[in-house]
Amino acid sequence: MNTKLQEPLTDQFMAAILKLKTLEECYCFFEDIATISEIKALAQRLEVARMLEEKYTYDEIADQTGASTATISRVKKCLHYGADGYQLILKRLKK
Repeated sequence: MNTKLQEPLTDQFMAAILKLKTLEECYCFFEDIATISEIKALAQRLEVARMLEEKYTYDEIADQTGASTATISRVKKCLHYGADGYQLILKRLKK
């Protein structure tokens, strides 16, 4: 875990997310707290991570998601050197 990120306000935010119980509640909360562009960017990064894990090429990922090569590279760096958050959630989404 990145201790630079952890502080009382981010703890409160993460705890709030854990209180959401349904997909509808998630949509309501995130629509209020973030812009549509921010939510779509987060969703795009998750899809990029999924595709990288499945060994898609940068070109295939860019074509299918619209992500820039910079975004793809950033996600790939997180997959290899990050806090393993992508791996955790991708594994759980497969179940």
